[in-house]
Amino acid sequence: MFGRAEPCDCVLREAADVRRERLQRIGNLAPLGRYRFENFDPHGRAGERDAAAAALEAARAFAADARAWLVLSGPSGSGKTHLAAAIANARVDAGEPALFLTVADLLDHLRAGFAPDDDEPGYEQVYEQVRTAPLLVLDEVDAGAPTPWGREKLFQLINARYNEALPTVFTTTTPVDRLDDRLSTRLGDPRLSHAVTLAGVSRTGYRQVGGMSRDRLEALQFRNFEVNIPGLQRDEQASLDAAYRAATSFADNPAGWLLLQGPNGCGKTHLAAAIANRRLARGEDVVFAVVPDLLDHLRRSYAPGREETDDDLFDRVRDCSLLVLDDLGAQNASPWAGEKLYQVVNYRTVAGLPSVVTTDQPLEDLQPTYPRILARIADPRAGMLATILAPHYGLGHISSQGRGNSGRPRNR
Repeated sequence: MFGRAEPCDCVLREAADVRRERLQRIGNLAPLGRYRFENFDPHGRAGERDAAAAALEAARAFAADARAWLVLSGPSGSGKTHLAAAIANARVDAGEPALFLTVADLLDHLRAGFAPDDDEPGYEQVYEQVRTAPLLVLDEVDAGAPTPWGREKLFQLINARYNEALPTVFTTTTPVDRLDDRLSTRLGDPRLSHAVTLAGVSRTGYRQVGGMSRDRLEALQFRNFEVNIPGLQRDEQASLDAAYRAATSFADNPAGWLLLQGPNGCGKTHLAAAIANRRLARGEDVVFAVVPDLLDHLRRSYAPGREETDDDLFDRVRDCSLLVLDDLGAQNASPWAGEKLYQVVNYRTVAGLPSVVTTDQPLEDLQPTYPRILARIADPRAGMLATILAPHYGLGHISSQGRGNSGRPRNR
């Protein structure tokens, strides 16, 4: 068996559930474990059923015999990421390794590899791991490489897997024939690649920056937000009740700003997502943006030497019917980034467009970095402030109450 990779005895003795957990961790699939073929419902997608059913059939077939390439294209929210993750999860359940990466995360890992920490792998190690993965899922292949360096590295990786015909799944919102010529040639090669297009008639009113996909958003509803939690102190419970009432009231009659403030993990993002779901159900245009990711995206879009700026994204964030700015204060904002964010906030304040902001920072800590923004979003004449005192689900006396075993979704 010289020159062949063989499992050692300890791996052969490893329990199936332990092996699955290890493969999920290695493949970045732990947060995506809920995406399964069984809970993908093509019949619930009005205007999309035939395309979704065909995509589900193609994804199941690929998971059963992962060969060549599968390209899933369609608009945001059409179910591409769900099916791609379901393929990877099915392979892991079968005991086979699979690696799931968004292109933006992949490029971040490669950049970090040029100056790794002591415990972090270098560039060559990261690149080789991704290049040779037995099954690689690349999510958002058209959205994560805004710089010439990023586009070149992405093509280098894809071309290497193309030459070796290594099993790969791609998702893209851009039709294959409209991708960069070099990518289009490879992803559209019928000798290697099977392309499937999903429709998105009913999901065109949503856009996200930072990972809150439509499928993830839909899992965070008012009906599964835990309000009555054993072990909370009286003031903690009262603050959670008040925040829930404020969020439901805002969802029904949005006006001005709703600022949700509290420690990480207390439920702010869940409430913000629930508001977004209710407005989407009423046919409104919603943007859900994680602030650090939004600022990174805008920095790249407006970088010197870039031929085109992403004015479409900036305008969409500024003008949408409902804007959610999640995790304000989790980043060190440059003067430029702070100014771009202020432009959005000021425009929406003057225009009276409803917006939700979440932050785990005390308002006095936000003041030095965002004085003008705070003057808008924390003005009681312009909106509401709801402060949640309940602690993170995994901390303190809460964890001793068995809440994590209740079977209900946890607040975020």
